[in-house]
Amino acid sequence: MNTLLKSAAVCAAFFAILCCSGHAGLTRSEKTLISSSDSLMHVLVVSDSSELAVLRARSLDFTDADLRSSEFASLVAKMKYTVQDPSQDGVGIAAPQVGLNRRVIIVCRLDLPGEPFIAYANPQIDTLWGDTLTGREGCLSIPGLRGNVPRSEFAVIRHKDPATLQVVRDTVSGYVARIFQHEIDHLEGILYTDRTSDLWEVEE
Repeated sequence: MNTLLKSAAVCAAFFAILCCSGHAGLTRSEKTLISSSDSLMHVLVVSDSSELAVLRARSLDFTDADLRSSEFASLVAKMKYTVQDPSQDGVGIAAPQVGLNRRVIIVCRLDLPGEPFIAYANPQIDTLWGDTLTGREGCLSIPGLRGNVPRSEFAVIRHKDPATLQVVRDTVSGYVARIFQHEIDHLEGILYTDRTSDLWEVEE
């Protein structure tokens, strides 16, 4: 990522942080970040202090108008391309990881036919229940590290359908519930390393 795009990512995030409303529309700087990024977006990492500040910030909801905009569609397409690229090869990604403190995540639905990558706008966790299961996690923003993280077995996820603007709820379980919990944590500025001390290094 060149210096100009990296600066745009950081500026976009801090414009979002300064907005007092959880439903403020996309700023010019955020729109510029989306339009100027390649299909393979730069993934922010914790080792860069300016990028860590973005990863630690809470994200804002999209307005209804933004959910129906070309910028939102472009962001979703680029996030899907990025998380599936062999250089990343992830099962989920959140907008803060590409420099935007907005509430959208991409999740690989391993529980659905074809294991599609699906976007979820303005997601929230409604309910967590069941056993607390400990499982291995990694993160595209924390390369070279893995950890055992406790997560709830079941989750109800509330999100907004960009096409209808209706609120939708999905019940998920097992590893897919883990992915949702991990990605929604990103929207709150929480990293999986905050939830465990059982960490180890791996070769990427």
